[in-house]
Amino acid sequence: MQRWKLTVEYDGRPFVGWQRQDNGPSVQQSLEEAVQRLSGELVRVHGSGRTDAGVHALGQVCHFDLEKPFTGLKLRDALNFHLKPAPIAVLEVEPVTGDFHARLTSTGRAYVYRIVNRRAPLALDAGRAWHVTRPLDAEAMHEAAQVLVGQHDFSSFRAALCQAKSPVKTLDRLDVERQGDEIRVHAAARSFLHHQVRNMVGTLELVGAGKWTADDVRRALEARDRAKAGPTCPPDGLYFMAARY
Repeated sequence: MQRWKLTVEYDGRPFVGWQRQDNGPSVQQSLEEAVQRLSGELVRVHGSGRTDAGVHALGQVCHFDLEKPFTGLKLRDALNFHLKPAPIAVLEVEPVTGDFHARLTSTGRAYVYRIVNRRAPLALDAGRAWHVTRPLDAEAMHEAAQVLVGQHDFSSFRAALCQAKSPVKTLDRLDVERQGDEIRVHAAARSFLHHQVRNMVGTLELVGAGKWTADDVRRALEARDRAKAGPTCPPDGLYFMAARY
């Protein structure tokens, strides 16, 4: 029995999310079915983090155990063949020891949120970025974002259905940068609460629009009340970038 570590990218739009569910296709289900088609084995694919419906990934990490012998290159190519036409690509495959676990042994996760800030509609990035037409001040957003860096009770940025045992998380990085019409929000932490990144970005957008200040963000954080923070931004612009081990 060999444990395999995969690095995967996917377009999240056709899926109900990473996790297998009864209400539609998931990334996990697509990978498990591809493994079954190529090997005849029923496997469980474990991901490093669960992404919601419509959320994308450029570096999702997952693992599964397989009895049938493969080389890494052959397994990667076979999986990509059997994943068609789903918008999922296996980028890397490598054998790992049995104590590796994509979720449990991960020491950090990184996300990027893309905002396209312009009046013109999105021709190429529709569904792949949040289209915000009102002018945004990325520098003000970055300054306010630093209020959230560090260890805090993030109840104000936590989804009602979040299953985490504690709302206390340590945010290692929350940087905002502008590149032309695009604003990118970079977030890194050991782990995140459900909707935490999208709720933080929705709040920072209010700062960029001049509706809120950094002090407003601080007050929202200290309130520990979801109703006191900004709205949840759409899933379109969120990308799972990498998991650290």
